[in-house]
Amino acid sequence: MRQDQYGQPVDLPTERALADWNAVMQGVLSHSAAAPAHLAACLEAAPDFALGHATKGLFLVLLGRRELFGAAAESLAAARAAFAPDARTRAMIDALAACIDGYPVQAVAHLSAHVDRAPGDALLVKLEHGLRFVLGDARGMNERLRAVAPAYGADHPAAGYIGGCRAFALEETGAYGDAVRAGHDALDRAPDDAWGLHAVAHVHDMRADAAAGIEWLTRQEGAWAHCNNFRYHVWWHKALMLLDIGRTDEALALYDHEIRAERTDDYRDIANATSLLSRLELEGVAIGDRWSELADLSERRFEDGCLIFADLHYLLALVGDGRRDAAQRLVARIARDGTGDTDTARRMARPGVSAARGLAAFGEGRYDDAFRDLAAAQDSLHLAGGSHAQRDVFERLTIDAGIRAGAWGAAERILDRRQRTRGRHEDGYAATRRALIDAGRGHLRTPAE
Repeated sequence: MRQDQYGQPVDLPTERALADWNAVMQGVLSHSAAAPAHLAACLEAAPDFALGHATKGLFLVLLGRRELFGAAAESLAAARAAFAPDARTRAMIDALAACIDGYPVQAVAHLSAHVDRAPGDALLVKLEHGLRFVLGDARGMNERLRAVAPAYGADHPAAGYIGGCRAFALEETGAYGDAVRAGHDALDRAPDDAWGLHAVAHVHDMRADAAAGIEWLTRQEGAWAHCNNFRYHVWWHKALMLLDIGRTDEALALYDHEIRAERTDDYRDIANATSLLSRLELEGVAIGDRWSELADLSERRFEDGCLIFADLHYLLALVGDGRRDAAQRLVARIARDGTGDTDTARRMARPGVSAARGLAAFGEGRYDDAFRDLAAAQDSLHLAGGSHAQRDVFERLTIDAGIRAGAWGAAERILDRRQRTRGRHEDGYAATRRALIDAGRGHLRTPAE
């Protein structure tokens, strides 16, 4: 029995297979584009490597594409056929089976139980972190990373990457100063830690410090140049900061040349694109025909029903391109899927149904209805997954719907709540909306001529 680079036992026949497996784990931690090729090479050299098959299956499920669930089930079958008694592999197999069945909460529990026994297993720590992120479990992310922290001293080769996960969890739970320190430390230990880099970018966003955030990302481009499509997400963060300080032409240039450099239908890429275009349009920026290709892709994807986070961004594309009939069909499908009893179905039901109805109403100009439904989803929106920054587009649409509906007080209360999750300073969006609310109230107080 060999050991991988993080000290975990692996049943691999050759040093070459072990080198590829180590590269897989390194790729997962650093979000490297090379990870899938290394996994394919590892499984070619070791076709009975159960852990590798289970890992491949989880990769497929996390892509959020219904047509890949069959391939994920094949990976599960291969893992079970090759399985020998091994707690780590058993945890991965059980987690994969739970995800395929629509129970990612159970999948987290399987991974977490193993991590309790082996906190230095960086791969499973990262996968647990990723699943909790998809589930919107910020508190769980933070508690788990705090619990494993003692295992990641200076001598652990994954210390930087796990520190980057810790930085992100701290940011998502509002510990901004600690998050910045953890993120800087992570990059010192692992200069290609794109996740830690982006955690610090999140802090700049939440603190309304766009200029410093732009400077931070510009100085650190080497930390994410190697990434898979996660690099588009980091460019998205920079575009948000440019938007906040009014540099909309530059934000659109990043959209065209970086964020949508490859016009993929990966839901994460579509989320980046649709949420940026929505923000730009709310600020009155003309975005031309950019909605069209996103709507075409989204209309082909919206029967997936794998993640409500993906579905809501597909809906943004349909609404943005004025495809009312398609948007209503997606709303109906979300409502239909929300009648099940899986974790996925429960999130379709709440916050999915209210949020979807609100987005469709917004696109149709029914702002009273849009505000009612979007506001109803606010308390549970974290269950859709993603980060504060990603979900903020839905919060902005809620506030704008309230303003357009003349619900000044209710919109202001949501704006106040938004600010309480952030730093001391308000961003450009909040300042503009407060001015609109004040102007609306002033208009109501002005005697009719």
